[in-house]
Amino acid sequence: MRVHVVSDVHGNAEALARAGEGADALIVLGDLLDFIDYHDHGSGIFGRLFGADNVSAFARLRREGTRSEIGAFVRSLWASLDDPAAAVDEAVREQYAELFPAMTAPTYAIPGNVDAPALWPEYAVEGLHLVDGLVTEIGGLRFGFVGGSLLPDGAVPTSNAVWRPHLLSRVEFDDRVARLRDIDVLCSHIPPSVPELIFDVVSRRLEAGSRSLLDLVRSEQPRWSLFGHVHQPLSKGARVGRTECRNVGHFQRTATPYVLRW
Repeated sequence: MRVHVVSDVHGNAEALARAGEGADALIVLGDLLDFIDYHDHGSGIFGRLFGADNVSAFARLRREGTRSEIGAFVRSLWASLDDPAAAVDEAVREQYAELFPAMTAPTYAIPGNVDAPALWPEYAVEGLHLVDGLVTEIGGLRFGFVGGSLLPDGAVPTSNAVWRPHLLSRVEFDDRVARLRDIDVLCSHIPPSVPELIFDVVSRRLEAGSRSLLDLVRSEQPRWSLFGHVHQPLSKGARVGRTECRNVGHFQRTATPYVLRW
């Protein structure tokens, strides 16, 4: 078997259309949408709606500002639009209409934090399996899938938010992880909580990682633990017992899938 794995597509539909070439199956670990493009500030949904200068200002605040400063800046941007929710919905749907048909190989997909999974069934194409929270057999191996990211402890989602990332409470996320048993491969959007896997060397901060994923790796000892989310990790891989933990790469930029063979 040859399986290609990608994560953090962030709008790169052209590369996604080639990602399954030569593979028996394609696995997509989320973040299909290009919401805020930190490499090209004029691209992505934010760039389209507010322009490159505002995206640059947001990127600086994310590196150097406080949560309250970031929140105030984002609220001012939304207030500049007549109907921000409709504008975001249109932009999200436009990207999904291009991205979903690009998954041409038999595909197993989960959402990341930069996704709107409630819309996914509308865009599902033939050969696409939506497997978030499921255990699925591929080529004789049992793959366990869990998507999304973690809501920071103590944070309360805003009920009327224009855009809400796909973030789960720790209880809900851990409950989904607990259902993945007797697996050979663990597939998630965020990494297990191993320091060198969750530290981003460009943003210079720890990104989201899951202790429950790490506990599952230690107890189940799957062959592989595959994930994305951290675009520039301190380490792309680590071994936990018999398990090879691997960041499959920032696909938007690399355009190269990670290859599993067995």
